[in-house]
Amino acid sequence: MFKPRSARRPAPAARPRRLPGVTAVLVGAAAVAGLTGCSAFEIREEMCMSTEYPVLAVNSSGSDCVRKGEEPGEGYARYPEGKVPEVVGDKWDVYWDTRTLDENGNIVRLPEAQ
Repeated sequence: MFKPRSARRPAPAARPRRLPGVTAVLVGAAAVAGLTGCSAFEIREEMCMSTEYPVLAVNSSGSDCVRKGEEPGEGYARYPEGKVPEVVGDKWDVYWDTRTLDENGNIVRLPEAQ
């Protein structure tokens, strides 16, 4: 006996929709950019928390953070005005990698940086 075609085979489940070619390319490019570090998002690491300010070690390398309203501890001083690093790796953070303040507040090169 002859069976109509639809009766011989069950109807297929709904097919998943395929992404159009352009969308697939864009999704792939975004994945590659994200995995290689070329994304549009930049992570900035602040030197200190918002309730603190950075201070510089005197006659030595290094820095610390002090609560706003408090004075730096012994062996530390405030950065000179206009030369305060705000973000790790910014212009002033790099500058202070090879310099420090002496006991008179003068900017001097670190011995290990010469």
